[in-house]
Amino acid sequence: MVYLIVALASAVAALVATPLASRLSFRLGIVAEPGGRRLHHGRIPKLGGLAVAVGWAAGVALTYALLPPDNPDDALRLRGVVLGSLVVVIGGLLDDRYDLPPWAQLLIQLLGALVAIAHIIFIEVFTNPLPGATLWQALPLFSVEGQLVAIWRPLALLFTTFWIIGMINAINFLDGLDGLAAGVCLIAAAFFAYHSWRLQQTTVPLFPLALAGALLGFLPFNFSPARIFLGSAGAYFLGYQVATLSILAPAKLSTALLVLAVPIIDVAWQIVSRLRHGRHPMSGDRGHLHFRLSDSGLPTPRIVLGYYGVALVFGLAAVLVASPLLKLALLAGLAVGVLALLLRLSHT
Repeated sequence: MVYLIVALASAVAALVATPLASRLSFRLGIVAEPGGRRLHHGRIPKLGGLAVAVGWAAGVALTYALLPPDNPDDALRLRGVVLGSLVVVIGGLLDDRYDLPPWAQLLIQLLGALVAIAHIIFIEVFTNPLPGATLWQALPLFSVEGQLVAIWRPLALLFTTFWIIGMINAINFLDGLDGLAAGVCLIAAAFFAYHSWRLQQTTVPLFPLALAGALLGFLPFNFSPARIFLGSAGAYFLGYQVATLSILAPAKLSTALLVLAVPIIDVAWQIVSRLRHGRHPMSGDRGHLHFRLSDSGLPTPRIVLGYYGVALVFGLAAVLVASPLLKLALLAGLAVGVLALLLRLSHT
């Protein structure tokens, strides 16, 4: 019953907050003008991410009132998710208002990552995806205990920082078509909640459930044709949520990789491509897969629903497939497919 209450409260809060965020956007002049990467008509408010954050915060507040964490480590980590989310939302709002340079955006993301690490949110142990332990034992920075591989602490902190910053930017770049980032993150959050619940965690599942509820309340305003955008605050918030919540339960990292494989691979491709052509890796363009599909003539709703379908199928694979090796094979197969499609579209 608590799970249903939190999800509904988050959805209703976001549903009410989104029109208010739209009015605030126009009042403050934080709007997306026609032109640029997004091919939209008219002036669109950009403070949708604030409404999503408000909806999520409502669910989190109910969580602490109805089912507070009883594990000290969980309590510390969940507090880190809250504080880090506050940091990136404020930073994203500053970017929405003042269009910050790339170094300032990176600094905001790094600060959010450091908040997470300070609250013991880091990737230090993962399930061995390969048969046997010979490979990991040969590497000096890893140790093996049964099916788990432990990473040397300094390397784990570095990898966690890269994971959080990378995920924030992956979601930021994904937010290019109406409803795309919000819907994919809703699917990811729902799988995180189910995975945590299946592992018999109590309070932890309510955090991604609150996120899913907030996105459900926001999507009617954001789906094509969008009446409000997430903005940097929303993209930073969603990326930070996905990155940190995927660390809070065993094996959720593989769930995040499978559900969000397409945007992750797409971002990696674009960064390499931009560096090869002497451009800043954080620069915006229409080279991303969803933009290329749009430019090829596919309607936005069809592209977005296609992304939803891929995220749903591979999310189901993440929670239903037991073999880490098979999950790795699925991820590799999807990567090959996405790269092949990008190559084809880049030559048309």
